[in-house]
Amino acid sequence: MEQQPIFTKRFMSLFFTNMAVFFVFYGLVTTLPLYAIGVLGKSDDASGLLVTVFLLSAILMRPFSGKLLDLFGKKKLLAISILFYLLCTVLYLFFKPFALLLALRFFQGIWFSIATTASGSLAADIIPANKKGTGLGYFAMSTNLAVVLGPFLSLLIVQYTSFDVLFIVLSVIVTIGALLALTVKTSDLPKPMHVERNFKFGLHDLFEKKALPLAGLAALIAFAYAGVLSFLSLYAEQQNLLAAASYFYAVYAVAMMSVRPMTGKIYDTLGAKFVIIPSFVLFAIGLAILANADSTWIFLVSAVFIGAGFGTLNTSFQSLCIQATTPQRTGYATATYFTLFDVGIALGSFVFGIVAVNFSYAMIYYLSAVLVVVVFAIYMLLFVRNKKMA
Repeated sequence: MEQQPIFTKRFMSLFFTNMAVFFVFYGLVTTLPLYAIGVLGKSDDASGLLVTVFLLSAILMRPFSGKLLDLFGKKKLLAISILFYLLCTVLYLFFKPFALLLALRFFQGIWFSIATTASGSLAADIIPANKKGTGLGYFAMSTNLAVVLGPFLSLLIVQYTSFDVLFIVLSVIVTIGALLALTVKTSDLPKPMHVERNFKFGLHDLFEKKALPLAGLAALIAFAYAGVLSFLSLYAEQQNLLAAASYFYAVYAVAMMSVRPMTGKIYDTLGAKFVIIPSFVLFAIGLAILANADSTWIFLVSAVFIGAGFGTLNTSFQSLCIQATTPQRTGYATATYFTLFDVGIALGSFVFGIVAVNFSYAMIYYLSAVLVVVVFAIYMLLFVRNKKMA
């Protein structure tokens, strides 16, 4: 068991497939508000709907995806979902009316939900049992890198070319991800136990009960991050820092990648709390700094703290949710985590859109920092003091 590697060919194929899906997601989340306001002439709160509608469909589909993976097979559904995801990405070139764009976002969210659940569950099955923490942490880096590279490259493209060029580039990236997904062999992976070949869904088929408490906290963390995800580019534009917004994600990536080897080792040797506690502190500090960003260097300093803080929190909570269950239930645990995480992002994008209209973008980040402190207190009370999954 000790000799089984993490970085196998199929692990890397899934890594880059997942990265491609999230690359497109985060690239569009960052640039579509600019597209809605600058090209379509919509308001700030209307632009937030482009995120909310997408995540609404993902949230509605996510609880059903665990059983669907068992019924039809994880690889098959991964291939089907990423092909539809590709089709939707191509259609951005043609769907110009705002109502059609909202409908497209809703439809794409369904396939995003299935594709990311399937890739995450397959990765959990592929990683050796005695290396789950480290392996899942590395796999989560595919999402974290997409958080950075998607917005970074997408903002550069729309600054120097056009949105149509962006949609073409994103379509090519998803095509590469789809081809890699088809190469993954799954014949030796754990098979689901006692799966009824029908479409009846009970609570057990929708959620993994053991993952719910941790996924609930992840939802609150995602709510706090939604302001960065959905409104950073608009905030930067308001502060005359739009050029720095691209580099925000590059700095974020460097910070996240720099701490990953250290946090992975600490996670496996000392326990999750020794990684999670300092990450909460870093995330809160980063949001507070971002709220006061009136120059490029302050803006980028906030990226260091947010990258090290949120990037590590996201990885750690996803790993804990999957480790809380059995190998046969990894699909359900993955679905549970992403369902609640998506709920947090969707609600955060909606609520902070209202905050932006009635107050300011800076207020979004002040409120997010306060929320992170509250979630940290809940984590300490429920998990660390009670020594549950800490």
